[in-house]
Amino acid sequence: MAKGRDVTEAVDQRRETDFLRGAEGLRRELLAFCYRMVGSAHEAEDLVQETYLRAWRAFDRFENRSSVRTWMYRIATSACLNALEGRSRRPLPMGLGPNSDPSEDVVERPEVPWLEPLPDDSPQSDSADPAVLVAARETVRLAFVATLQHLTPRQRAVLVLREVLMWPAADTAAALGTTTAAVNSMLQRARAHLDRLSPRSGDVMEPTTAAHRRLLDEYVAAWEQKNVPAIVDLLTQDAAWEMPPLLEWYLGREHIAHHLTHRCSVRPGQARLVRADANGQPAFATYTLEPDGRYHAAFLQVLTLTDAGISHVYAFLDVNLFESFNLPAVVD
Repeated sequence: MAKGRDVTEAVDQRRETDFLRGAEGLRRELLAFCYRMVGSAHEAEDLVQETYLRAWRAFDRFENRSSVRTWMYRIATSACLNALEGRSRRPLPMGLGPNSDPSEDVVERPEVPWLEPLPDDSPQSDSADPAVLVAARETVRLAFVATLQHLTPRQRAVLVLREVLMWPAADTAAALGTTTAAVNSMLQRARAHLDRLSPRSGDVMEPTTAAHRRLLDEYVAAWEQKNVPAIVDLLTQDAAWEMPPLLEWYLGREHIAHHLTHRCSVRPGQARLVRADANGQPAFATYTLEPDGRYHAAFLQVLTLTDAGISHVYAFLDVNLFESFNLPAVVD
């Protein structure tokens, strides 16, 4: 009798170990999923922790009727939908109104829960398929995540599960506790909404070529010299410039140059840029030299890079984001 009990306990322990090993390997892609849903890196971290806690508590009810991955995503989907219930979306300035006149005063809106960048320290999928990895990176880019925020939470979940993770409609319906017909209907509405809000611009590039890397080097040099003509010369003609929590955003080289010249307080030789990738895009932590002789965190720039130049700059002015990127607040 004791021997049979020992065997059962050994089997249960091995099953639990296998489950935990499989679940732990999903952490990064679950973080990307939650980030797409809520638009905040730190909230996504909390939701991933909640997902693992729920999974641990419910492990005795996991009967291998689905894969560990499917089960964990169901828990994560439920956690995200609960967190989003009754909440407004996380916008970027471009999503709140038309582009601004750079000669007018700027308005800071710290009370708005702005969309946040996601530290980009590894692929957002554990798949070995290059196509899946490319899709995973493309669908955490800021423009895509900002567009997702215009959908209802359930539409977001359906779109990400069906079109990003390539789940069958039946599995998606099970994760949301609805029918396949309802899933197909939500997906159709989500697609139509995204088509109306599709991000501007041509193909977004990663800085993999010598030309792209040279462009980024020139951008850093231009900023550290605060050479406004050199900065805007690296932008596309219809480039956009956003600065949450400022409500204003600017469109086109002329308006951006006016802002950098007359509104941006960084002086020539005062800035120092440090590479810090985000959302599958090149990014730079920007520090400014202060009277104590040290460089202090100022803002985080995330760039959208195309073959024609830099088409979008997201300048996040919240210095608390530096901690999320494991960046120091002050450097010598």
